[in-house]
Amino acid sequence: MVRALRFFLEFCYLVRRSVINEDNLGTIGNAVVSFHEAQTVFQELGVRPDGFSLPCQHSITHYHQLIQEFGVPNGLCSSITESAHIRAVKKPWRRSSRYKALGQMLLVNQQLDKLAASRVDFTCHGMLQASFFSNDVAPALPLPNDDDDGGAVEGQNILGEVLLGHKP
Repeated sequence: MVRALRFFLEFCYLVRRSVINEDNLGTIGNAVVSFHEAQTVFQELGVRPDGFSLPCQHSITHYHQLIQEFGVPNGLCSSITESAHIRAVKKPWRRSSRYKALGQMLLVNQQLDKLAASRVDFTCHGMLQASFFSNDVAPALPLPNDDDDGGAVEGQNILGEVLLGHKP
């Protein structure tokens, strides 16, 4: 088991290099072959009787060719594209009715893009200086005396006024 993990870690360290030459590609290929040979111990000992079937493990067999075609991955992380996929596909799918969902999903993405653009525009024009719901604001604590409103609040502009109805 230790040998299988050793070969897998060796592969991981090799592909994270900034520069990979032909000798390194050969070493990467040897590490992949050695890992696949050594991982059978997990089946033999009954840890994984059916073997491994992980997409990430399968993808390591393609690294040699992909590095030759596209260059060094250099610490490439899929979390950026995964988060974009969640925001652009999964969340709009959940909001849809699942009937002709593509049009609904595109509309949701278009509306979210427009809201984001509006927020940037409003912020640039000074219309959004602080959010009332930001995490930086401490939660309101109950006042010891509910009748005392504390007087005028310094530094805040009131943009509107509410007039309550009164009983005759």
